[in-house]
Amino acid sequence: MHPDFDLDPDLLYLNHAAIAPWPQRTVAAVAGFAAEQGRLGSKRYPVWLEVEQRLRERAARLIGADSAADIALLKSTSEGLSFVAQGLDWQPGDNLVSIAQEFPSNRIVWETLTERGVEQRSLDLAGSKEPEADLLGLCDARTRLLAVSWVQYGRGQRLDIARLAKDCRARGILLCLDAIQGLGALPFDLTKSPVDFLVADGHKWLLGPEGLALFWCRPELRQQLRLTEFGWHMVEDMGAFDRPDWQPAASARRFECGSPNMLGIHALEASLSLLEETGADSIASAIEARIGRLIELVDQAGFELLSPRLPTRRAGILTIRIAGIDQQWLYQQLMKQGLMCASRGGGLRFSPHFYTPEEHLERAISLTKQTLSRSG
Repeated sequence: MHPDFDLDPDLLYLNHAAIAPWPQRTVAAVAGFAAEQGRLGSKRYPVWLEVEQRLRERAARLIGADSAADIALLKSTSEGLSFVAQGLDWQPGDNLVSIAQEFPSNRIVWETLTERGVEQRSLDLAGSKEPEADLLGLCDARTRLLAVSWVQYGRGQRLDIARLAKDCRARGILLCLDAIQGLGALPFDLTKSPVDFLVADGHKWLLGPEGLALFWCRPELRQQLRLTEFGWHMVEDMGAFDRPDWQPAASARRFECGSPNMLGIHALEASLSLLEETGADSIASAIEARIGRLIELVDQAGFELLSPRLPTRRAGILTIRIAGIDQQWLYQQLMKQGLMCASRGGGLRFSPHFYTPEEHLERAISLTKQTLSRSG
């Protein structure tokens, strides 16, 4: 096991696409913060603000943003997507294009726009051999936005975001990226994939806590998003509490209405430090090797692979199905035996990270076979 992790030896943890375990440095950061607050209260708040600034800087480097001031720290992916959905100046007759298999966070926010006369057009990935072309084929002169996940949560299909970004920019269509299932597992660079909005919570591949997400909005678009949340923290002159002529901050802080989640900030900053030290390319290579090995094991076991086989079409998610078996029952049986996985995409979803021992992959498939054998 990687020295930064101390997982229960009875667990086979293949569930990073749901909620990831914390590295030990993150555990230590949270414990240290809690002890400090319990003993000193807010005495060291200026030091906490330095941690917050480091987190913004790490997040900016993670996605290739120009400045830490371009990073907003939000409560969730859903909140960031809602800022885009409710902030754009939609007109009746406008439409947006998305994917039918999206997680509810990236579906419900757009469905709320129907009451404003906005049409939602969805691509069914099940019938698409070239999703980028098919998504763009659904666009027309009234398409304002393309809203997609980088990696689909159910079966792990990855989109070519660089291609979509280039074509959307050429056609004047905004591109909103839910990056939660890719960021931390794959390298990302805004200079190569110039999306207009990007949001990702920290509790999956970023190995951080729930309740803290990174939100990036193209700086030229920030003031075009109508604000839907207001408070003391989002104003330009944040310390002038009695000033009546307030203005929203020019930076991405304009999207942060209230007090920061300092506990989560300490946790995510520590987790991103590990990812940064390890390197995005090294992490992606390690995950690819583990997914490749899982595919070999799945094929040997005779299970049906629901995820893409092409490396450029996948990331850290592998979903399988066993014919003639209740997939939900199998999931529950495996979880009871310590195999942390998920029931998603019509099958059993495995999601190892860069530190996952190869032995755990072999044990996971072996345990699946044994469970099936015992069931008859």
